Amino acid sequence: MIEIKRSFGQNRFLCYNCNAFMNKIDFITIGGATEDVVFYTNEGVLLKNKSDLLKQELLAFEQGAKVKVEKSLSFFGGGASNSAVNFANLGFKTAIVANIGDGNRGKRILNNLKEKKVNISLVSIDKKNDSGFSFILNNGKDRIIFAYRGSNDELVLKRETVEKMKKGNNFYITSLSDDWYQVLKKVFSLNKKVYWNPGLREISCGLNKISNFLNKTEVLMLNKDEALELVKNTEQFKRSKNSYLNNIRNLLKIIKEHGPKKVLITNGLKGAYFFDGDNFYHQLVKTRKKRLDTTGVGDAFNSTFSAGLVLFSGDYKKSLEIANKNASSLVSVYGAQNGLINIKDLLNKN
Repeated sequence: MIEIKRSFGQNRFLCYNCNAFMNKIDFITIGGATEDVVFYTNEGVLLKNKSDLLKQELLAFEQGAKVKVEKSLSFFGGGASNSAVNFANLGFKTAIVANIGDGNRGKRILNNLKEKKVNISLVSIDKKNDSGFSFILNNGKDRIIFAYRGSNDELVLKRETVEKMKKGNNFYITSLSDDWYQVLKKVFSLNKKVYWNPGLREISCGLNKISNFLNKTEVLMLNKDEALELVKNTEQFKRSKNSYLNNIRNLLKIIKEHGPKKVLITNGLKGAYFFDGDNFYHQLVKTRKKRLDTTGVGDAFNSTFSAGLVLFSGDYKKSLEIANKNASSLVSVYGAQNGLINIKDLLNKN
């Protein structure tokens, strides 16, 4: 049994539904919340694409064909929502900062968060835009996400929201809105520990654009494709061969040189790689369960790893271990939140 460094009482969730903000919050997640529809199909051909380092695998379907769908299911998703539900499930007082539409989809998203014991007092309600929605194509091994961000793209941090956020101990940031730069400025101005899994908007701007934020980031978390996209405008990328950049240790070092205190890169079934500036760590994927759905696996792994650093006073190995265990559980069932397991079961080695 892994020894835990802090205690969790049974009355941690006293006010997750109330209008008044809690005195202290363990984690505040910032980003998107969506409703997802997932289509599962055994059709499609995986193509290797050696000519483009940033698009090394492509999933192809016959043009004009009618593709057979094995099943279709509806779930809740979004990076901030998935992570908030996970933190709450792990015993943390958790709140979410998100912008959600005023329609029926938004109501379903909010009800799900409340049921999962996530504080929603920092959620803004958008009267003009519908809530985010994703269409996810799953071929049994991996998935492609077609995302309509909707109200998520209109997220802004008002003064009163920022004041309430001062009650948070740790911030967890995922894909942000069109106003992402201003959101980041306000979040990082609060001088809290920030765990950051940047989205496409932030990544596509390159390392130089976000360098001021990286210097204040506790852990920067990316998958391999995102890491390659982030460094593509650097001198190292321009003068290096593909074989050099395909080595994740080299990617970790390049990104670490631009400011974050620590860097985590996940690479599917090849596991996760972590660099603290001095030492490299590799977590293999260990699971006895069948992989059914990889939707939300990055959110589960990254947020569990972040939680582990708090639980185990910065012990990277233990944090990677429970992150792998939770992610392995998640992919064994359908949905981005359904397979998450609680802290007691995560610490059970059986």
